[in-house]
Amino acid sequence: MRIAPIAACLGMQWKQNLRPRIQPAFFSLFAIALSLALLINACSIGFNQSLQPLRVGIPNWVGFDVALYGEPSEIFKQRGLDVELVRFESNQDASRAAMRGSLDAAFTSFWDVMQVDPGNAKPVVLMTANISAGADGMVATSGIQAVEDLRGKRVGAKLGTVNHLILLEALKAHQVQPSEVEILDYSNEVAAEQVASGAIDAAVLWEPMLSETAAKIKGNVIHTTKQVDSLVIDILMSSDSMMNAKKAELKQFMLAWFDIMHAVETKPTQVFDTVGQKLGQSGEAFASDYAGLEKGDIALNQRMFQANGRLKAAQAEIVQLLQTDRRHGRTIRQDVEIGGALVSEAMKAWKP
Repeated sequence: MRIAPIAACLGMQWKQNLRPRIQPAFFSLFAIALSLALLINACSIGFNQSLQPLRVGIPNWVGFDVALYGEPSEIFKQRGLDVELVRFESNQDASRAAMRGSLDAAFTSFWDVMQVDPGNAKPVVLMTANISAGADGMVATSGIQAVEDLRGKRVGAKLGTVNHLILLEALKAHQVQPSEVEILDYSNEVAAEQVASGAIDAAVLWEPMLSETAAKIKGNVIHTTKQVDSLVIDILMSSDSMMNAKKAELKQFMLAWFDIMHAVETKPTQVFDTVGQKLGQSGEAFASDYAGLEKGDIALNQRMFQANGRLKAAQAEIVQLLQTDRRHGRTIRQDVEIGGALVSEAMKAWKP
C-alpha cells in the first residue's frame, strides 16, 4: 500500500516535505516504521472485505419461500450479501446440486440429506429452517377414522420422499407396521387425485392440499405432524468443502435468516404480504400455509444443535425408519455431519 492512500484513509493530509528530525537516523527510521504500521492497522480496522456472491438452492416450499423476503427488505444487502436464490422442483435435486458444487448451499429436508447421492464430499447440516408442525399429514376416506384403520389399506405416498417419512412416523406413533400397509408410489398431486376418486384409501399430502382434499371428499385428516415431534425437519445444507470455502458468506446468510425470522415475529403481515406478492398469491394464503411450521429462529436452532440435541436424535430415528421399510430403495448415508459451529457463531453474533 502506498503511503498517500494510507493517510487519506485516516483523513490526514500528507506532507510532501518532512521537516528534518534532530534524533539519530536509527530512531528516525524506527519512528517512521512504527507510524506506518499504526496507519496500516488503523485503515484495516474499519475495512470490511467484500463477500463473494452466494448461490443458494430453494425448492418450492413455504418454509423456504420466506427467504424471498431477504431481497426486497434489503436484509441481504445490509448483511453485505449478494444472494442468488436458485429454484428447484425437489429437495433431492437441490441437495444433489449442492453436493456437486454448483451451489454454495441449499434448503432441503434432513430426510433428503440422509439419502443424497454418495460422492467425494460430505454433506453438512448448517442450520434448521423449520420443523413441520401441522403443515403435513394424511387424509383418508370417510370410513377411516384413525391411523390404526390403515392396516390392509392402500395409501398414496411418494417413496423415498418426505411424504414417505410422514407416513412412517405416523405408523410408528400408532404401532402399525409398514408391512401392514400397501404404499402406492404416487406424487402429492397424483395421490390427491387417487384418494378423491376412491382408488386408494388414504394419501399423504401437505397443506393446503391436505385440507382441501379432506373437504372435497368429505373425509378425515387422520394424522398431522403437529401430533408428533416430527422428523420433517427442513434445513440449510452444504458440502464440507464448500462450507470451508464460504464460511464468511454462509455465516452472514445465517444472520440474514435470523433477521427474517425476527421480522416474521415482529411484522408478520408485512413479511407475508411481500413474499406472497413475489409468489403471485395473497399474504393471507401464504400466512395460512406458514402457520403449520415451527419457524427456524434462534430458539429452535439452539434446541436442534445443542450437545445431544434434537438433530442427533432425529438422525438416528431417520436411519431406523429407513431400515424398517426398504421400499424407498435409497442408500442411507452414514456420514452426514451436523455442523453446529458456524450456526453457533451466528446465533451469538446476532442482535435485533
